[in-house]
Amino acid sequence: MQNKLQQAYGNIDIYLFDQLLKGRYDNCKKLLDVGCGNGRNLVYFLHNGYQVFGVDPQPHAIETVRELSAALAPDNPLENFMVCEAENLPYDDAAFDLIICSAVLHFAKDVQHFDTMLRSMFRVLKPAGYFFARLASDIGIEHLVKPLGNDRYLLPDGSERFLVNEQVLLKYTNEFGVLYEPIKTTNVQNMRCMTTWCVQKR
Repeated sequence: MQNKLQQAYGNIDIYLFDQLLKGRYDNCKKLLDVGCGNGRNLVYFLHNGYQVFGVDPQPHAIETVRELSAALAPDNPLENFMVCEAENLPYDDAAFDLIICSAVLHFAKDVQHFDTMLRSMFRVLKPAGYFFARLASDIGIEHLVKPLGNDRYLLPDGSERFLVNEQVLLKYTNEFGVLYEPIKTTNVQNMRCMTTWCVQKR
């Protein structure tokens, strides 16, 4: 059973897997993974006939995800994957039904960079399209993080991240659309917190 699940879904983010089990993205046809890395969240979509696109600032990651795409979905064009920053997406407005952005936004340099990345992604998302993000937050560990300026913090695990809170996420949610899943935060032994943020664009 484990091998079959691994083949079907890869090393997928468990909260993205949850959305797939709920059938949330069944009617989506075209998706973009922003910060796709090696493509760990794309296996299911490549197996199931979606038009899959991915961007990442690391050339070696794009080489790897192209190899994955070629193996799992030979008809999915390799040029769909390119070296690119989240804040400069080279796509038309309203081009995608689904945007995945897992463990990317907390690398923002400051508030302006975070805002620019987010607006870039929502620009290329269709009305009624789905946005799925996982990002670091201070939700539940507010008293354990140390401010470094520009909304960047030192976490108990020793990493430095741009952190959001629920107020920030709800502000952007209200601007762009509505939550299609409640905001959920995983606290990893008070060392870091990762929040799942799911918005349907209006």
